[in-house]
Amino acid sequence: MDVEITPRNLRDLVTAFMREYQVRPDIRNWWRAPLLVTARADERFDVLPAIAAENHLSPSDLLPGAETVIVFFLSFQQSLGRENDGGKFPCRNWALAYEATNELIGLMAEQIAAYLVERGFKVAQTPATHNFDPEKLAARWSHKHLAFVSGLGRFGINAQMITPAGCAGRLGSLVTNAVIADSPLVEEDELCLYKRGEACLKCVDRCPVQAVEESGINRQRCWDRLKFNRIHLDALAGMQDSTHVCGKCVVDLPCSFTG
Repeated sequence: MDVEITPRNLRDLVTAFMREYQVRPDIRNWWRAPLLVTARADERFDVLPAIAAENHLSPSDLLPGAETVIVFFLSFQQSLGRENDGGKFPCRNWALAYEATNELIGLMAEQIAAYLVERGFKVAQTPATHNFDPEKLAARWSHKHLAFVSGLGRFGINAQMITPAGCAGRLGSLVTNAVIADSPLVEEDELCLYKRGEACLKCVDRCPVQAVEESGINRQRCWDRLKFNRIHLDALAGMQDSTHVCGKCVVDLPCSFTG
């Protein structure tokens, strides 16, 4: 197609959308400025079955003729992180922000998709959350692993994506047949202090059920805790059935709000 789409076009789009969204009178602003990267849908994504899930989809599985993967990150306000610091259970506002962010991810993806479709391109996407195998606890379309391959961040010991804006936030992604240049924000091998050989492991200490270990994360133990929180915590009363939250391993860390 003759229409050229650049990473700057998309970054300007999501930045403008976020600014307008944050000041809506019916919205409580939980977020900082969004981050966005684009990556050509090439052989780099062939690694996904090995590093994510053996049945992980490729960009072309999601969209035949896929040319580009788009991944964005919505980082939380530091005040929200401070509120969720204390105790062994999540605060209600952390859960409210989770639900609000799920909605915002969908709306932002719709904005990106509409922008591309209006210019003659195709787009495909998956839900922001709960798109995983309940037995293996692994997603067939992992926003975190797509962010890793695309250069939006690097994995911490807590199995979360550390971006230039930290790891306290949420990810969304899309695939398009528009040809857009690579625009990584991270090219370093590691952003996690411990993985760089420095003393830390604070995320290990912060997990209330010892699901985060130096060797990796115990997914089942983490998932059991999230389900317990949803069922038993008064602070989460009235929340959506899919609101499984904790967040202790992404707050009060050196990498919570900076990469």
